[in-house]
Amino acid sequence: MVGELTIVIPAKNEVAMLPRLLESLCKQDYVGMAGTRVLVADAGSTDGTVEVALGFRDRLAVEVVPGGLPSVGRNAGAKLTATKYVLFLDADVELPEPTLLRRALWRMERRGLHLATTNIACRQGSFFDDLLYAGNNLMQRVGSFTKPFATGMFMLFDREVFWALGGFNERALFAEDYLLSKGVARQRFRIVRGRVLTTNRRFQKLGHWRMVWMFFKTMVHTWDEEYFLEDQGYWGEAG
Repeated sequence: MVGELTIVIPAKNEVAMLPRLLESLCKQDYVGMAGTRVLVADAGSTDGTVEVALGFRDRLAVEVVPGGLPSVGRNAGAKLTATKYVLFLDADVELPEPTLLRRALWRMERRGLHLATTNIACRQGSFFDDLLYAGNNLMQRVGSFTKPFATGMFMLFDREVFWALGGFNERALFAEDYLLSKGVARQRFRIVRGRVLTTNRRFQKLGHWRMVWMFFKTMVHTWDEEYFLEDQGYWGEAG
């Protein structure tokens, strides 16, 4: 599967977190990792994010491309790919298990999957942080029996299927990752054993109960696409 993958990372002012992600990619045991294009879709960072990203070019095939909101950045990166698979990662995650990428690609190839994701855990989080991410993982697994649910923290797509679904809706102002993932055929979706680590900054800025409420409303409006095109206050408060 060498040369079969491109990685896209939307970013804005992620100088503190992006190095952890790129370092974890360097440690992946996927045989094609050194030659895999890593596209950082930068949304006008002013804190040195671009310089930090390019500082990894001696170990990764990092390129910086223009970005915007996450959906815009992800699509911009995907438009530059010609590989069979494209992996979308958030800039504030890291892959703590060096086998995760190889195993995810193996599942995609072996099962003919259209989308694969994994579990989420909080790095040095509180009890409530861990509880909410555990709840997210549970709902993701339960939901996989009826309609796929994946977050932009880790979305490994078959590129042709990604574009057949229209890519990320750039008009969506909330949960654009969920909006896209629920269009994938249930039989072509899997949750790969393992996890990515992220921060608790979303909870710190919005509050735990606000995040729970927003998640609940997302489930309630799952069939109402217009809901996702309305400003739910997420980016203004959590961005």
